[in-house]
Amino acid sequence: MKSPLRYQFSEYDCGPTTMLNAVSYLFEREEIPPEIIRNVMLYSLDCYSNKGEPGRAGTSRMAMMFLSNWLDGFGRATNLPLSSQYLSGKAVYIGQESLVNDALHRGGAVVVRLFYEVEHYALLTGVQADGIRMFDPWYVPEESREFDGTGIRLTLAAPKSYNRIVPFSCFNRESNEPYALGPVDDREAVLLFNKRTEKTAQDTIEYFI
Repeated sequence: MKSPLRYQFSEYDCGPTTMLNAVSYLFEREEIPPEIIRNVMLYSLDCYSNKGEPGRAGTSRMAMMFLSNWLDGFGRATNLPLSSQYLSGKAVYIGQESLVNDALHRGGAVVVRLFYEVEHYALLTGVQADGIRMFDPWYVPEESREFDGTGIRLTLAAPKSYNRIVPFSCFNRESNEPYALGPVDDREAVLLFNKRTEKTAQDTIEYFI
């Protein structure tokens, strides 16, 4: 059974929350081993504030890279059919030849660092005609008017997969605007797959034509 994706508990834990949401999105609750939950929480929230307070600057790129590599190794060493790949810089963009789009078309989940007032992690779970399906762990009520005029749509109708539909045009911006990926050199993403349900290139060949 799949569980609803969860929202962050504080202003700082978007990173571990999103990584755990990616695993929850890809796997049944009964399949997820406790080691994953323990280690995601153990290795995230590693940034210190300018006052020296631990965790109050969220999760670093180094921690996300480590977690991606650890999850991929865990999948290869155990019976959990999980794979993970870390991307950075110019490899992280939205477009027809993007590895991010490819992962979404093949049934994967993508953890991305983007802007939402500050640097922030959110989960991409699918593509549709008018945008990308996203689960943002920052809770906003459905009746909120926060995204008026942006084309971003809120929804609480799909709690196990997404709560936003974000226009393609939002992502590739290098500015500090809602859901912009920001400066190219600073971008990062983690591609995750359930290897049992991952689609092959042949399954999605119409996407590339």
